[in-house]
Amino acid sequence: MINTSCLSPLPFTQVMMAARIVSLENCLEKHIPPEELQEVKRILYGKPASPLNLPEEAVKFAQSHDFELAGYKIEAAPEQLRQPRIVRIGAVQNKIVAPTNAPIAKQREALHGRIKDIVDSGALCGVNVMCFQECWTMPFAFCTREKLPWTEFAESATDGPTVKLCQELAEQHNMVIISPILERDVDHREILWNTSVVISNTGDIIGKTRKNHIPRVGDFNESTYYMEGNMGHPVFQTQFGRIGISICYSRHHPLNWLMFGINGAEIVFNPSATVGALSEPMWPIEARNAAIANSYFTVAINRVGTESFEHEFTSGDGKPAHKDFGEFYGSSYVAAPDGSRTPGLSRTRDGLLVTEVDLNLCRQIKDKWGFPMTSRLDMYANLLTDAVQHDYKPLVVNQEQK
Repeated sequence: MINTSCLSPLPFTQVMMAARIVSLENCLEKHIPPEELQEVKRILYGKPASPLNLPEEAVKFAQSHDFELAGYKIEAAPEQLRQPRIVRIGAVQNKIVAPTNAPIAKQREALHGRIKDIVDSGALCGVNVMCFQECWTMPFAFCTREKLPWTEFAESATDGPTVKLCQELAEQHNMVIISPILERDVDHREILWNTSVVISNTGDIIGKTRKNHIPRVGDFNESTYYMEGNMGHPVFQTQFGRIGISICYSRHHPLNWLMFGINGAEIVFNPSATVGALSEPMWPIEARNAAIANSYFTVAINRVGTESFEHEFTSGDGKPAHKDFGEFYGSSYVAAPDGSRTPGLSRTRDGLLVTEVDLNLCRQIKDKWGFPMTSRLDMYANLLTDAVQHDYKPLVVNQEQK
């Protein structure tokens, strides 16, 4: 029988404070008998991801710099006409370093230093494509509704200090880097955007994309700062495959995931910032569902820690004013098109997840399951065209009146 001591009828936030679950995997391994654990993990995660041996130097570096380092690999079947297309993906989750009332330059500088250390460790592990969490250069201050000092974190997506740092790191380590920032578009009236910049392994900027869907949910009312993106669903051709970026709240929208698949993505990153009481039950499901439905790899990344602000704020939900909006729960993971996924990183610690994948699996799963072939896009295109018309009538069939 499964030990349910990690479960409780208490409110979610009280459970988290009392139990301090480090990760779901840790809880499973602690409470499920070994003879049942393998089958439980198969049901939860599909075909298990194999452990990836990482260099001892990287392991020691992570230990000395106090962040988790985990490695897995997801393999494809050997083919006769194609060589394996092996790519190592790096997913970074981290807390802010300096307090939210420190000078802006000091906060950003501290985060630059922290991420540089983690990138250096990823380079030791042979990471080819590295992605950071949403708006990684700042606290996730969009809950506060205050414009200053938070809009001062915004910077250019072409020559800002963060882009320049990432260009140096990308070229130094022969690594594609995806850097989500708060962008100030100096060419268009200094409008702010939630943007991810894609930098090639040569240090050149390949391009950028913007957050397509903006939440208006409780504390997460981000339209105070920026609106929905205007760049669609670009897929970036890199030396290590075709990648897309679906930023945070966009993961709740299946059509958003679909368009990256239509545009040929093989890996879609989901840099996020989300807290436990709001979304944690959805977290293990959405990116994994997207990987299955669209026959590509997904990389779900969430920050960790609790960020407290100087001034209280409310959410318009009748709850008392507060100075933080809860604990970011980390749990970053990689999901594969065959439904398998890696274990998640810690809920509480900074971490780097290194996952070696074979991109050949994308086509193999398309051939096996036939999802693109059977998707009936023509039918849905016509139905959606009708549905957005102002005079649309839902197709509801009622029993005839007698």
